[in-house]
Amino acid sequence: MNKVKQGARTFLFPMPSVLVGATVDGKPNFMTVAWCGIASHQPPTVAVAIRKGRHTLKGIEAHHCFSVNVPTSKMVKLVDFCGIYSGKDRDKANLFTVKPGDNPLVPLVDECPVNLECTLLHTLDLGSHTLVVGQITQSHVREDCIEGKKIDPLNVDPLIYATSSETYHRLGEVVGNAFSVGKEF
Repeated sequence: MNKVKQGARTFLFPMPSVLVGATVDGKPNFMTVAWCGIASHQPPTVAVAIRKGRHTLKGIEAHHCFSVNVPTSKMVKLVDFCGIYSGKDRDKANLFTVKPGDNPLVPLVDECPVNLECTLLHTLDLGSHTLVVGQITQSHVREDCIEGKKIDPLNVDPLIYATSSETYHRLGEVVGNAFSVGKEF
């Protein structure tokens, strides 16, 4: 099948929709970020791209710490709300049960089944966005998302965003076991 050139676009699937939290002007604030991913195994790091001028970025730069909260697909309306409205204009912390992490300046969304506490390692100006790289200092996972000793992503039910269609999704069926199915080739 032929392919159609689309130019330089941000087509990478899936993209998790997460809530990035920071303390801004003494209050917890959360924003929606879809441009997020694990950046390193050792030390464990996560990278999020945040548009310049965002209220939450101000708190990250001031305190050098933040949280990445993984919402469920059932939280889609709250997550979208946090992406539409700025913490400069709306108090979004009152939408959630907010708990402090081990670092009291790192606000966590209790309703999210996975929370990552991060210490700021680097920022990088990328044009429209600032890449924020944080070392994960603590992970909090809801008990019902753990099967044996592993996290079951279907139990987490993370919210996924598709840039090209501007729609939200959830994870689907398992199609193979990593580091195993390729041996059948």
